[in-house]
Amino acid sequence: MPSPVTRPDLDRAARTGVPEVILAEGKEDEHLRAAVEAFASKGGRVLVSRLEASRLGVLEGLPYPRTYHALARILVVGEGGKPVATGGRVGILTGGTADARVADEARIVLEELGCEVRIAYDVGVAGIHRLFGQLDWLPEMDVIIVAAGREGALAAVVSGLTDRPVIGLPVSMGYGMGGRGEAALLGMLQSCSPLAVVNIDAGFVAAAHAAKIANAIALARRGVDRQVHSISPGGV
Repeated sequence: MPSPVTRPDLDRAARTGVPEVILAEGKEDEHLRAAVEAFASKGGRVLVSRLEASRLGVLEGLPYPRTYHALARILVVGEGGKPVATGGRVGILTGGTADARVADEARIVLEELGCEVRIAYDVGVAGIHRLFGQLDWLPEMDVIIVAAGREGALAAVVSGLTDRPVIGLPVSMGYGMGGRGEAALLGMLQSCSPLAVVNIDAGFVAAAHAAKIANAIALARRGVDRQVHSISPGGV
């Protein structure tokens, strides 16, 4: 039975193309369990984000398959194997190895939304020659996500080298003045090469936005018209 403080948006995937993802961070254990149960009981797959391994016991006993991705801190709950491929293609680049946690959150979400993902770690501007070896496959992608901390310069550099849409994903790495991702966020916002920017450590948001773009492009490649859903207070 759903908790009185939980109102699952079961139609979100049909309405927006992105299913509701349950954010574990900040939720009471009983509310988290109720939300997961409400979605999983409908037979679909559920993503639980920002779930620390120490809290996995909260969902013990639920009669649904579970797969935990430790680096991304994402739990996938529900039936079914690999999601149906959409044909959308998204590349992910990280400035440093320390950005891998946020980049992996984006990767898992993209794969759950049917996208093919290619990822290259540790190609930041401190040794920019490492980026050059990745430039040959970037044009094959529909969208590119660039996850970077410190000053966040990699996103602007990549945007200046490709005609693909670039999404800057600032990461909370760095210390002192402008630390914890603030300098990376501001640097990306001030980029003179055009890119979209999400909030600090917002791997899910970057992935969901990239998937919408990539999946629309994939439909166009196949000559398929996108379905248009009406928006009304009563739902889809």
